[in-house]
Amino acid sequence: MRGYILITIVAVSFLHRSTAFLEVNGPSEPILEGQDVTLECVDTESELNISTVHFERYSKYMKRWHRLESDQVYFYRRCFMYDVDVRREEGRLLLFIARIQSWSEGPYRCVSENSSAADNSSQAFTIPIHYMREVSVHRAGLGYLTRYLNSVQDLKVRLGDNVELECSTTASEAPEYFWTKEGEAWLLPSNKLKLENVREQDGGRFTCSAQSPTVHSLMKKRTVSITVLPEDAAWYETSTGFILMVSVAVFILLVVVISMTAYLCRRTKQSKGPIDDRSQKKPIYRASVESLPSIVSDKQPLV
Repeated sequence: MRGYILITIVAVSFLHRSTAFLEVNGPSEPILEGQDVTLECVDTESELNISTVHFERYSKYMKRWHRLESDQVYFYRRCFMYDVDVRREEGRLLLFIARIQSWSEGPYRCVSENSSAADNSSQAFTIPIHYMREVSVHRAGLGYLTRYLNSVQDLKVRLGDNVELECSTTASEAPEYFWTKEGEAWLLPSNKLKLENVREQDGGRFTCSAQSPTVHSLMKKRTVSITVLPEDAAWYETSTGFILMVSVAVFILLVVVISMTAYLCRRTKQSKGPIDDRSQKKPIYRASVESLPSIVSDKQPLV
């Protein structure tokens, strides 16, 4: 009976030692894009030699884990370690990421090389990165691509026109939008600003703000100036007319370039003809009576 108990104790002890109690210690608070981040591989049971542990990062595009080690070859470091720095300091395994970007969120894990257990790695750890791109303002109702080609900075409209602006951005979380007007105390909680039958007093500087719902310090703004022209103003004086003229000019230029390219290609093909055999020079033999025209007398034989 004692023998069975002893064997059970040894087996449990071996299983306990063969299991890697690894964890990735990292920031628990939200991290803003651009901050410095440090991760550390930790053995919670203090039974593993950290020198046999390494970091790995999962590639979402290649669908596999890649080892992160400072002694890897240059090409490997350029592909998988261009944004991280792995260090071993005083028995600790650290990973530094300077000015972290959204694509460096991970996930990361620690892996033991000497563990005999099937599961010899830690739980995957993803860095909670919060980011927000610059806000763009465009006329509402445009397509996804067209809105970025028609970003609004200074808008000129005629008296009585209807104006609808929309602001958008890309962020880690869906932001909260609101509009304000310079010199006035109102606030519109929406990403769209509608002005119907605009009057002269409707002109001014309008600001669209996008704010993270969880990290209130993360905010982006974009200010747009709206100028109200007289009702009888020429169509080309408005922003819509200006965009139309630029679009027509670009289209005409594109047509001219394509036409010239086609004409030159066609001309090049037509200029190619059969090889002129007369351009080939006849060889001169020693007994030939033909001579080469020359302005300088030369009494030396050619051959």
